[in-house]
Amino acid sequence: MRTLRFHRNGEPLDVLRLEEAEPPRPAPGQVRVAVEVCTVNPADLALCRGLYPGDLPRGIGLEVAGTVDAVGAEVTGVRLGDAVFGPVPFTGPTAGASGHAVLDTWFPRPPELAPAAAAALPMAVDTAQLGLDLLGITADTTLLVSGGGATTGFAAVQLARLSGARVITTAGPTHTEALRATGAEVTPYGKGMAERVRELAGGPVDVVLDVSPPDDATIPELLGTVADPRHVLTISNLAAARELGARDAFTEGPLGHRYDVVAKCAQLAAEGRFAIPLGHAVALDDWREAIAASQSQRPGGKVVLQLGPAAKPR
Repeated sequence: MRTLRFHRNGEPLDVLRLEEAEPPRPAPGQVRVAVEVCTVNPADLALCRGLYPGDLPRGIGLEVAGTVDAVGAEVTGVRLGDAVFGPVPFTGPTAGASGHAVLDTWFPRPPELAPAAAAALPMAVDTAQLGLDLLGITADTTLLVSGGGATTGFAAVQLARLSGARVITTAGPTHTEALRATGAEVTPYGKGMAERVRELAGGPVDVVLDVSPPDDATIPELLGTVADPRHVLTISNLAAARELGARDAFTEGPLGHRYDVVAKCAQLAAEGRFAIPLGHAVALDDWREAIAASQSQRPGGKVVLQLGPAAKPR
C-alpha cells in the first residue's frame, strides 16, 4: 500500500516520503480500515519534529474515515464493510495517511455524514471537551473561546452552547457567520480584543479557553478579559501561560479521552446540527500542499487528504 511517513525527525516537508509499505494487521481489539480520507493536523507536524520519539519510520494522519476490511481477535459489534471513522494510533510504522490503517477506537459513520466531515471530528471534539471539562463549564458560565475559527475552537463553541453556556468567541471573517449561527457572540481577534470582550460581557468573562495559533500577544490580551489569570486555560500558548500565571491543559491533563462525546457529535453532524469546518482537500499525491496548508496555522478548516478505495493488501 502507499503511505506517507518519515524515517528521521525534522521539518515535515523535508522528512516526509510517499512510499510503499506492508499493510498493517489488526491486533486483538483492533479493526483495519481501507482509508477513504484522513486529516492533517498540527499534531502530525509535531510528530515529524520529534514529539513522542520512538521507533522509526513513523506515519502521519491521526484521524480517518473508511471501510472495515479486517477485524482483530476479541472485536465484536462491527462487520467487514462497515463505514467507520476514528483516531489512528501514531506509534507504528504507518498511520492514517495510508491505503489501510488500524484503529483501537472507532465509531459508526452515519450514512448522512460524509467521510471528510466524520474524519474531522475526533481530535477537535475530544480536545475541546477536555478543555471545557477542565474549566467546569455549566449553563451559568460565560465563556470566551479564543480562536473560534480553529477546528478545536469551533468544536468548543458548539459544545459549550449545547451545554447552555453563554459563549463569546474571537474569529476572523471566514467563520464569523457560522459561529454566530450557533448562538455565540463573535468579535475580531487582535488589538483591543480584551476591551471588546468585556464590553460584550458587561465585565470580565468567567473563564477563557484559548485554542488560537501560538502568538506572544495572545495570553497578555486574554488576561484583560478575566478577573484572575487562573481563569484562562490554553492548549496552544503554553510558555506564555506558564510565565503569566494562566493555566495550560498539558500541565493539568490529560483527564482521559471524551470519545463518548465524539459519537454524539457524529449523530448531531449527520442531522446538520454540528460541524467542523473543512479547509484544503487534496489527493494523497498532493500531500505537500496539505502539509503547507496545515503549517500556515490558518488553513480555513480541517485539512483533508483524499485516498479513495485502497488497493487490496498483499
